[in-house]
Amino acid sequence: MSWGTELWDQFDSLDKHTQWGIDFLERYAKFVKERIEIEQNYAKQLRNLVKKYCPKRSSKDEEPRFTSCIAFFNILNELNDYAGQREVVAEEMAHRVYGELMRYAHDLKTERKMHLQEGRKAQQYLDMCWKQMDNSKKKFERECREAEKAQQSYERLDNDTNATKADVEKAKQQLNLRTHMADENKNEYAAQLQNFNGEQHKHFYVVIPQIYKQLQEMDERRTVKLSECYRGFADSERKVIPIISKCLEGMILAAKSVDERRDSQMVVDSFKSGFEPPGDFPFEDYSQHIYRTISDGTISASKQESGKMDAKTTVGKAKGKLWLFGKKPKGPALEDFSHLPPEQRRKKLQQRIDELNRELQKESDQKDALNKMKDVYEKNPQMGDPGSLQPKLAETMNNIDRLRMEIHKNEAWLSEVEGKTGGRGDRRHSSDINHLVTQGRESPEGSYTDDANQEVRGPPQQHGHHSEFDDEFEDDDPLPAIGHCKAIYPFDGHNEGTLAMKEGEVLYIIEEDKGDGWTRARRQNGEEGYVPTSYIDVTLEKNSKGS
Repeated sequence: MSWGTELWDQFDSLDKHTQWGIDFLERYAKFVKERIEIEQNYAKQLRNLVKKYCPKRSSKDEEPRFTSCIAFFNILNELNDYAGQREVVAEEMAHRVYGELMRYAHDLKTERKMHLQEGRKAQQYLDMCWKQMDNSKKKFERECREAEKAQQSYERLDNDTNATKADVEKAKQQLNLRTHMADENKNEYAAQLQNFNGEQHKHFYVVIPQIYKQLQEMDERRTVKLSECYRGFADSERKVIPIISKCLEGMILAAKSVDERRDSQMVVDSFKSGFEPPGDFPFEDYSQHIYRTISDGTISASKQESGKMDAKTTVGKAKGKLWLFGKKPKGPALEDFSHLPPEQRRKKLQQRIDELNRELQKESDQKDALNKMKDVYEKNPQMGDPGSLQPKLAETMNNIDRLRMEIHKNEAWLSEVEGKTGGRGDRRHSSDINHLVTQGRESPEGSYTDDANQEVRGPPQQHGHHSEFDDEFEDDDPLPAIGHCKAIYPFDGHNEGTLAMKEGEVLYIIEEDKGDGWTRARRQNGEEGYVPTSYIDVTLEKNSKGS
């Protein structure tokens, strides 16, 4: 089934259909965008809920460490991880579905516009051929009528006895002229007719089928792209199902960890006074006027008072030990950075190792330079005394040995940290950024710390460009051009990383729009930067669209 053969006369219908296809694609993209916003708002509300119900460490009335409380806090942690997975779903949909749809819709519009322009040009050319053929036909018809009139005039004069010979001869010459012109127009009409028939056959059997075939392929690719996006939409959700299942399993395990017997025993341990219940009151027989001595009562009262004192002390001590987390006093900074969280400790150790390696390289270069200078002095004593360099060489060698020992020691600490961090839960690959909720922060030793600077934090999401990537771009060769664009509107490019352009300026495209509304471009002089995608008309090379 081909549009070129079946729909050869439906150019306007195909125009409307392809436009409808692009509109439908953009409508689905809008649906995905709204779904992403729902996921982001849902994750944000979950995180706010977790933050609201986490224990406030600044509060004095802390809840004791009952198993039901610990289970609830664990559920809050799992819920925080679940919120992180909802953010992963939103990010995956934004990158894999929405961004891809917007880029493809832009390419689709450009391709459709090109094919329709080719079809209109072909139709205009056929109309021009038809007009030429029609003009030659009318001219031939007009000359034939003129020739008939000249023949009738000649025959009338030839049969008229009163006509002079000169008039007859003149009429005959006029007849011959008109007949000759009619023959020439006849040949012209025949040639134009033959040319039009050939162009018409080529138009309806070669040109139009080819254009319609390209439109058909474009529309089918749009349908396939929608199918892929539908699948990606579902895969974004399906990928996080195992991790979400683990979060739910964690909640179930937290629920199973609730031990009512242990909680009851903790209540006993918290409020038990340690005294025996009071005994029966003795019967006092007033009838015999015998009064009891008050010594027993005094002793009992003193015992009760001391019992109350001990009970208060016991409860106070119990309360001091039954908080959910114990506070760790802040200590001085240690050499191995063990007072820091693992990730910050790893970074500090890595920075120190890099600094030590730079110092070691500097000392090694200095040693090589001193050895070369010493060789020169030995070969040319007039230039200097080789022995004068020996103290400096010894000092350099000592520095090298010291730096190597320091590097070895720090690398051992780094290996220890990486071994610990590598064994952490693999299932939280995205929610690690917000893994620690506000219920408490734990130091590497597992104790709580009030220092917010020691809290483990993930890197923030950045839309800008990191300096490390800038260094990589400076060292590597320039990116190859994958297309070109023409500026529809001028852009001043005041912000850092942007590229100013004038209206109508042509630039090379070296990186497509990733869904954030910016395209990376380069001038012919090598200047690169980002320009707004809506300000340019992009044309990509066919073999580079997938890159």
